[in-house]
Amino acid sequence: MAILAPPWYELPPDGYGGIEAMVTDLAGELVRLGHHVTLIGAGEADTPARFEATYPRAPSERIGEPMPEVLHAATAAQLIADLRPDIVHDNTLAGPLTAEGREAPTLLTVHGPTEGELGEYYRGLGESVSLAAISHAQRARMPELNWAGVVHNGIHVDTFPLADKKEDWVLWLGRFSPEKGAHQAVEAARRAGRKIVLAGKLTEQFERDYFEQEVEPLLGDGAEYIGEADAERKRDLLARARCLLFPIQWEEPFGLVMVEAMACGTPVVTLRRGAAPEVVEDGVTGFVLESEDGLAEAVEAAGGLDPRACRERVESLFSVPAMARGYEQLYREVIG
Repeated sequence: MAILAPPWYELPPDGYGGIEAMVTDLAGELVRLGHHVTLIGAGEADTPARFEATYPRAPSERIGEPMPEVLHAATAAQLIADLRPDIVHDNTLAGPLTAEGREAPTLLTVHGPTEGELGEYYRGLGESVSLAAISHAQRARMPELNWAGVVHNGIHVDTFPLADKKEDWVLWLGRFSPEKGAHQAVEAARRAGRKIVLAGKLTEQFERDYFEQEVEPLLGDGAEYIGEADAERKRDLLARARCLLFPIQWEEPFGLVMVEAMACGTPVVTLRRGAAPEVVEDGVTGFVLESEDGLAEAVEAAGGLDPRACRERVESLFSVPAMARGYEQLYREVIG
């Protein structure tokens, strides 16, 4: 099989890059299960799968521009033609446009929203690709699309440290865009009388605009921005925090950072949007609230939740082996 990753980060990414991390983990687990896997991405890769690069170096500084994505898709299509795989698992935006021109079926994981023009795009692909949702909530928003099934994202749980004792501050972790709720998290932490640490991606212009207008004026007085956290620092922050405060402002299709927090035994305080109720067990591994009014109280209550219950939920539902088993089933169905 061929698995196509986005072109923006090397595999696995050192810091931000949730899709790239998921794709790398999946490819490695499928190899362990005995499959012949070719992983296609940009730059270099640390993977037991065969690797083919479309760029000698990942064009991270050009994220958001159309041409790197299009060139990546065109080069990948040529590589796939030579490989003649049984199935292509695409995780990109432009790649599915080449699916109809080959014999092997294509399964496309929809990693983002399905509303607006993106929804029209997925509808326009018709039956040339089968779609995998990353949550039932995501699938339910456009049930008419050509869905093959739902597979939750997974992580290597044992690479995340479990900490039973927590510190007094709360954490926000993500990319600085309005839908991730960074400034709402600062305001909620302040109402709770807790220090908040913010760590996140701040590279694209819309992220910088949002940060300067909404987040930066709130810094100080117990709110600190520490930059983007690499893989090691992210784990350290997630393990030490009292809770992950993640007041999402949109219908989040999954929210991998919530899984990563729970893997560290850290409960999640979030809003009932998108897949949050699928990911977080309300009252057990965090709190899923109807509105922002209860965020401060939930931050306090999070200190009473059992870190080991958080970890066990991830081990049961959101591990890499569980994800690989789900995709194996979809591969068989799509090929069949």
